[in-house]
Amino acid sequence: MDVKISSSWKDKLQEEFDKPYFEELVTFVKAEYASKEIFPPASQIFNAFDRCKFDDIKVVIIGQDPYHDVNQAHGLCFSVNDGVKIPPSLRNIFKEINNDLGIEPPTSGNLERWADQGVLLLNATLTVEAHKAGSHQKKGWEEFTSAVIKKVSDECEGVVFLLWGSYAQKKGEVIDETRHKVFKSVHPSPLSASRGFFGNHQFSNTNAYLKQNGKTEIQW
Repeated sequence: MDVKISSSWKDKLQEEFDKPYFEELVTFVKAEYASKEIFPPASQIFNAFDRCKFDDIKVVIIGQDPYHDVNQAHGLCFSVNDGVKIPPSLRNIFKEINNDLGIEPPTSGNLERWADQGVLLLNATLTVEAHKAGSHQKKGWEEFTSAVIKKVSDECEGVVFLLWGSYAQKKGEVIDETRHKVFKSVHPSPLSASRGFFGNHQFSNTNAYLKQNGKTEIQW
């Protein structure tokens, strides 16, 4: 199957695109976009891959579902479009960056600047029906994104994986921790952030690891 995705990823993932489950997923997603309001816009489903080339990956952050309200989701986990109110979890991420590195929280929740530096902002599910959280789960996206994580683990070296919450940690079980650095904590959601997300220093620790391995640090 021919999928419109960054050329740096296309060859890496073609084996997945040719599998029956992915063809069934595409059929489902096309029908959903044709008949309902679905997020993100179809052109941004693979935005995380288009903004972060395979050979440029330094950090992987794993989310779960795209945001399901109007104009929020644009294909990068935790990120929202410019001009959109910053969601609570992202506000807590910015708060921890401020605590950890002294960087003032930005006024925009658009994380494209991270993606452009080599941060793969990967949701487990890449589409969702408007106002219906989790509506596209168990349709095939999870199998695809697990294959993506395994491909990065198998073929890249010295990548930092940030696994926030039990869902991301379960998703990250395929990561080879002898080749990569994995940092785990509770989710930055207001429900759990105070139980170990705040004070985890993962952003400074990520940069320290990258620097030790001869890579440019992320400007968080």
